[in-house]
Amino acid sequence: MKLAVVGATGLVGQEILKVMEERDFRFDELYLVASAKSVGQKLKFKGKEYTIKGMEEAVKLAPDVAIFSAGGGTSLEWAPKFAEVGTIVIDNSSAWRMDATKKLVVPEINGHVITIDDRIIANPNCSTIQMVMALAPLHKKYKIKRIVVSTYQSVTGTGKDAVQQMMDERKGIDGPKVYPHPIDMNALPHIDSFLDNGYTKEEMKMVNETRKILNDNTIGVTSTTVRIPSVGGHSEAVNVEFYEDFKLSEVRSILADTPGVIVQDDPKNNIYPMPINSHGRDEVFVGRLRRDESQPNTLNMWIVADNLRKGAATNAVQIAEFMLEKSLVAE
Repeated sequence: MKLAVVGATGLVGQEILKVMEERDFRFDELYLVASAKSVGQKLKFKGKEYTIKGMEEAVKLAPDVAIFSAGGGTSLEWAPKFAEVGTIVIDNSSAWRMDATKKLVVPEINGHVITIDDRIIANPNCSTIQMVMALAPLHKKYKIKRIVVSTYQSVTGTGKDAVQQMMDERKGIDGPKVYPHPIDMNALPHIDSFLDNGYTKEEMKMVNETRKILNDNTIGVTSTTVRIPSVGGHSEAVNVEFYEDFKLSEVRSILADTPGVIVQDDPKNNIYPMPINSHGRDEVFVGRLRRDESQPNTLNMWIVADNLRKGAATNAVQIAEFMLEKSLVAE
């Protein structure tokens, strides 16, 4: 099995390699691929040194699977070229997520939609993944009517340069800026570009991707996404209205029995999810479970996950694992 990691030098690319090592992901040949400026550089993986390859060379090598984390423009240009030579592309960017001909997959929720004919598979937005991981089992039981979500997102979601901006500001260094305002000791209600409807692209990703993954366009979703100066992971305050009523004890039980979800809900002992504790973890953490007392059948919850792990790298590797397990790709 020939595997390529495209964007191997970036934050998510590095995390993909870390996840592969931890999960002992099996392959026969590995190609590490990046932009022209990185070609020829060396990267170590599992004690072996690899030379970074360029895109054209990687396509000629026709890997069986290519995990992409190189930005939307790169994916739009190169994913079809890999697909043409028979490669299965698992893409981390937003390029293909809402393409009606492409599957948008969180393996635990809708892995069953993948077929042997799929050549480009989209990895959802990090904020969407952690939210639907917690909501999917509840949707199955109570059926979701409407979701109101506000996010508190780590600078790691923007990339290395954003982390550097925050660290520079913390040290009083006037360095390069990724954000239009200071991020340290601040909160920016601005993730991605603004659209004509007043929402940002990130906010509309959460709306559209949630419906696609849960396969239900009747769900009402409204979102406000905020960047905060944390590096551990993303947090979300989620208010979800169901058609059916629920018991909090049953909600806790359903979530506790959901693979990949950990309930941390003991506020009297100051136990609740926090990004600092999610860092480097693959699970989605859920807590602050309580009824919305302003209207019936409505639940408040707090959801936290490491955006570079389950929100990106781990989910992509899990898609590849799922396809290998189901014999949807040659080993």
